[in-house]
Amino acid sequence: MAVRHTPFDGSHPLFRIGLEPLDTAEWLEVDDQLDAYLDEKARLSALYPDHVFAAEAGTEEAQREVLDLLVAHLADRHRDTHAFDGDTARAGRHEVQLDSAAPPLVTAARLVQEDLVLMRRGEEGWRIAAASLSFPSSWSLIDKFGKVLNEVHRPVPGFAAGSRNAVVIERIFDNLLVERPARRMNWSVYPDGELFHDSRIASNLAKRNFDGDLFLRVEHQTLRRLPASGDILFTIRIHMNPFAMLAAHAERDRLCAGLIALIERLSDAELAYKGLKDGRERLIGRIRAVMG
Repeated sequence: MAVRHTPFDGSHPLFRIGLEPLDTAEWLEVDDQLDAYLDEKARLSALYPDHVFAAEAGTEEAQREVLDLLVAHLADRHRDTHAFDGDTARAGRHEVQLDSAAPPLVTAARLVQEDLVLMRRGEEGWRIAAASLSFPSSWSLIDKFGKVLNEVHRPVPGFAAGSRNAVVIERIFDNLLVERPARRMNWSVYPDGELFHDSRIASNLAKRNFDGDLFLRVEHQTLRRLPASGDILFTIRIHMNPFAMLAAHAERDRLCAGLIALIERLSDAELAYKGLKDGRERLIGRIRAVMG
């Protein structure tokens, strides 16, 4: 499978907001792993229902707005993988009933590879009011649900309440226009290709072994204000790239040099947050070995 995003090439430093305009034609990302992602969502929902979905009362109409928005986009842009016939939808080989008794956000998440997070403004700021989150990157919906952005980002170096980044993010959410959606990238180094990294229960969050398998985990994140509710839909699409991808890439040396530069500029606190502090030199050595 081709590598879709390479924010680790030097173009997207970690711990930067890095927001840019989103072309709505490229909003949802569908690839040949659609069925595998939807299979995994179904498995996780059966195993850990309280960890992959939560919603406040009073968000049902906004959830329905999300579902309608997704269906319209998929019917328009992804006819090769999605089909709609009345209240029956087909996503890959998965059949989804759009009028099921499930919460609309759950139904929406069964159609796409993205996780879907509904943000709502209150007196204390923007909070997570509903979410279908199957593929967290070392955090837990149970811990973050209902919390405002400052609390959600508290563990992130440089993003605590009162920081410049916290103020900027709040302003971005307040000023986001319906007609101007946005996107950003995030990336991390992980010890496996698993999608589910819930910090409470995932057994695969063991200390990284920088001599073993490694994966570059990329998050394609988007922000869209919903026209009716005024809430903001935050989507997260995970891409898992095995470390061996670097050696096979047509721009191998550029990617490797950019990745090394980004890792070298991280502070101790940033390295610790990303799980790289103890293995930074070993990781850099492995990347250098890939280069020609």
